[in-house]
Amino acid sequence: MTDLTALTIAEARDALKAKQFSAVELTDAYLSAIDAANATLNAYVATTPDQARAMAAAADERLAKGEARSLEGIPLGVKDLFATEGVHTQACSHILDGFKPRYESTVTSNLWAEGAVMLGKLNMDEFAMGSSNESSYYGPVINPWRRNGSDLALVPGGSSGGSSAAVAARLCAGATATDTGGSIRQPAAFTATVGIKPTYGRCSRWGVVAYASSLDQAGPVARDVRDAAILLKSMASVDAKDTTSVDLPVPDYEAAVGRSLKGLRIGIPKEYRVDGMPAEIEALWAQGIAWAKEAGAEIVEVSLPHTKYALPAYYIVAMAEASSNLARYDGVRYGLRVPGRDIADMYEQTRAAGFGREVKRRIMIGTYVLSAGYYDAYYLQAQKVRTLIKRDFELAFEAGVDALLTPATPSAAFAINDQTLAADPVAMYLNDVFTVTVNLAGLPAISVPAGLSSEGTPLGLQLIGRPFGEETLFTAASAIEKAAGRFEPKRWW
Repeated sequence: MTDLTALTIAEARDALKAKQFSAVELTDAYLSAIDAANATLNAYVATTPDQARAMAAAADERLAKGEARSLEGIPLGVKDLFATEGVHTQACSHILDGFKPRYESTVTSNLWAEGAVMLGKLNMDEFAMGSSNESSYYGPVINPWRRNGSDLALVPGGSSGGSSAAVAARLCAGATATDTGGSIRQPAAFTATVGIKPTYGRCSRWGVVAYASSLDQAGPVARDVRDAAILLKSMASVDAKDTTSVDLPVPDYEAAVGRSLKGLRIGIPKEYRVDGMPAEIEALWAQGIAWAKEAGAEIVEVSLPHTKYALPAYYIVAMAEASSNLARYDGVRYGLRVPGRDIADMYEQTRAAGFGREVKRRIMIGTYVLSAGYYDAYYLQAQKVRTLIKRDFELAFEAGVDALLTPATPSAAFAINDQTLAADPVAMYLNDVFTVTVNLAGLPAISVPAGLSSEGTPLGLQLIGRPFGEETLFTAASAIEKAAGRFEPKRWW
């Protein structure tokens, strides 16, 4: 029998239905892989082996009766931002120590209702604030990829670094993730996995720990485009508990994989050619354009003139919303509590001890831009810029463009504890330069592996779609995937 963890979700699904192995055997294979690798990679912060085996046994019963649902018996990892009933849910923060919710997030409920199996909770940047997965209270995740001839530890990207690393290292068949400014797409690009950030409102945010509520969106990280399509179909739904979720039918995304690109118009935004972009990113982009053209798409240059204002506008909006959302963590009802002289001192001591450095920085910046005298100058201006950025995309789509093709990141994965980035938070924030516009405009975007850097580490391309145009993204991404081939790390862990 082949290594069961080598199978994609689509392959495992078909093999389970053909009774080539059981869901329990598949789950055990993943649990063994986690036991062997997690001490090195630090992708999981909690595992649920007993629950996983029980869910797998229930899946086997349904498979035996011929009642298999779309994810029957498929083992998944869950980002620690999603509430899982009775299971560790801490957003990888010290301030939520010991928190085990009495409820389940809508997205994970949808997955379990389709027969998926939960392996455990995945590491992430604290409260999803980061581009490297170094701000987690549980320590950094190690990227399963290494540079040629080097044993230097690399970041897996953030904030969904645990999700991308676990999928790349075959520690789960697929994973849930969230994207506020690139937190699905950047880790996917750094690990040669596929990650899609759906249209805002496509997936419910209920039961997902909030970072910036107008930007956050759940989505999957998977090994290939087909698997991402399968997962998104199950994750997406309207939800009465989240009034920002949209009541539109969820298409069969898998059916869009492999369709022809003939008739599609793919836009190339000239403003994404940023100063100082590495030559290999430029070359990868040119190669992606050539692949799309060869597959039958028409390539057109488009202009998104307000792109240059996106990064500052994003960080003002995101940090303002974070300041508001994180005000609820005070040590009173749940999580960490540090005693104080009185209740105000208890609040201060708890928040000082409970939040990490990056989270504190973002709360303070967010509080500042919302404060009297600065609200108009910063927050209100950022919202106006956001409207202009959204309008740029609308004009491009009104001109007949079906999707946009851009790089996913300005570089390949960098080293853990990179001192240049540690000393300059703004340099770290620049990792999101190609991704934040999508969140500001509420659009869908997918990162697909497209090549390797000169050092042998993954590089990704990004496709941006119309609102609720995920099917077009899966079609275009599958064409790039077919042309580029698949990339897997050499096992060293």
